[in-house]
Amino acid sequence: MKIGAVRKHAMSLEAVTEEPHHHYASFRVRGKIFVTVPPDEEHVHVFVAEDTREQALALYPEFLEKLVWGNKVQGLRVRLAAASPAVVKSLVSRAYETRVARAAGVKKAREPREPRARARAAKS
Repeated sequence: MKIGAVRKHAMSLEAVTEEPHHHYASFRVRGKIFVTVPPDEEHVHVFVAEDTREQALALYPEFLEKLVWGNKVQGLRVRLAAASPAVVKSLVSRAYETRVARAAGVKKAREPREPRARARAAKS
């Protein structure tokens, strides 16, 4: 896959801008980055949620790896030369949707927890 195809797909999404981010290019929605492009343009960094990241890594290890920033895994590093265009477009779309949802204040649903008092009583 070529960077031009990634750029075309990202820019087709609503309210997306391409802006510099240090020496990288970045794609943003409402100011929030969801993809960065290193200067070599042979990779893209896609900021997807952990569940999406782990599933993608299991399915496509030949062109995906964890993207570590500081001490945290933040997304996926995609090697474009070996990548499936359909998979890359899907990941870019998922990253976009995640950023849009966060900007709108939508939080991921969590499993309900038992109240602490009830949990302690059950252990006794």
